Amino acid sequence: MGTFQILMLAATLFFAYQIYRHVQTLEDSSPKNAQPDIPETTELSTSTLVDKADVAYELGELDNAKSMLEEALTLEPENSEILNKLAFVTAKSGDRLKGIELYERSLELDENDDLAHNAIASLYRSENAYERAQDHYLKAIEIDASYAQTYYNYANLLVDMGEIEEARNMYKRALDLQRDFPEAREALLSLGSYQ
Repeated sequence: MGTFQILMLAATLFFAYQIYRHVQTLEDSSPKNAQPDIPETTELSTSTLVDKADVAYELGELDNAKSMLEEALTLEPENSEILNKLAFVTAKSGDRLKGIELYERSLELDENDDLAHNAIASLYRSENAYERAQDHYLKAIEIDASYAQTYYNYANLLVDMGEIEEARNMYKRALDLQRDFPEAREALLSLGSYQ
């Protein structure tokens, strides 16, 4: 190797070393766990809020779930799914009248939601507003005549109303639709008329 080649190798090594030191000083000046510069957003997406509310509900944190659903509703005020979840959590936390109001708003957006009709009917039943509950159960049956739970729920209302024979028919209808429905079978047996 000639003198010129040795000088060129030395110069290359020197510059490589200088670049290495420069890169090291850049790495040392930034915090070890620094995140890249991503603009922070304080607003969570609606789906994230709903997912977090679901988790909070499962953990028994009703107030937390309710506040996240309320925030999600401010982002999407015409979302019947959010309204239904908020109505459910609100009623579960003890404010059944507010739950009814929220379900009513949801049904204004989607009057063919048989599950919302079922849920509001249960709340009306708990408030002893039997005729309103009956209207919603009948509407739910009209929308989906194959959902056994609606017939069972409606039969329970009919028992409360003293309409025992009609309740028997509804329990039987629930069992026709779903053979493995022990609650309906027990309720029918309690009325003394199941074979």
